Amino acid sequence: MKQQIASIIFTFIFLISVNGQEKTSNENFYKFKAKSLNGKEISMKSYEGKVVLIVNTASKCGFTPQYLGLEALYTKFKDKGFVILGFPCNQFGGQEPGNAEEISNFCKLKYDVTFPMFDKIEVNGDNVFPLYKYLKNALPGTLGNDIKWNFTKFLLDRKGNPIDRYSPTTKPEDISNDIEKLLSEK
Repeated sequence: MKQQIASIIFTFIFLISVNGQEKTSNENFYKFKAKSLNGKEISMKSYEGKVVLIVNTASKCGFTPQYLGLEALYTKFKDKGFVILGFPCNQFGGQEPGNAEEISNFCKLKYDVTFPMFDKIEVNGDNVFPLYKYLKNALPGTLGNDIKWNFTKFLLDRKGNPIDRYSPTTKPEDISNDIEKLLSEK
């Protein structure tokens, strides 16, 4: 009897893990879409073949000056197949209260941001943006999957595979070598 119960439990666990693997294998960065700050829907498929850095941003955060480093990275590598995608988020201390137009103006006027910026999203909780749910599952953070603060960064290779997750304290320039390595892979 104990062996039968153990066998049933093992089978159940195996089926759950196989089902979970199938679900994960169907997920892919390129299947997601997002609205730009000007309201245009953009497929992540349009970034196929590029090394991608995804960042949740905010205008009134202690890390907001990272926009300078992010723009410097983008300028340095964009012609080599690199793009940064900025996703404003107001979930951390209300540090991104603006609407799309205010965010866009702030980024352009204060930091001369030229990389693509998207509509404000939620990165945690019940209304988490699907792309962020995917990224957090692919690259769990320290002490759980939740994003801990603004300017958490995710680096994806040219095939759309999530490669690394960086904390908000990681300066953009400290990611430069990782980006160069991925850009050199064809």
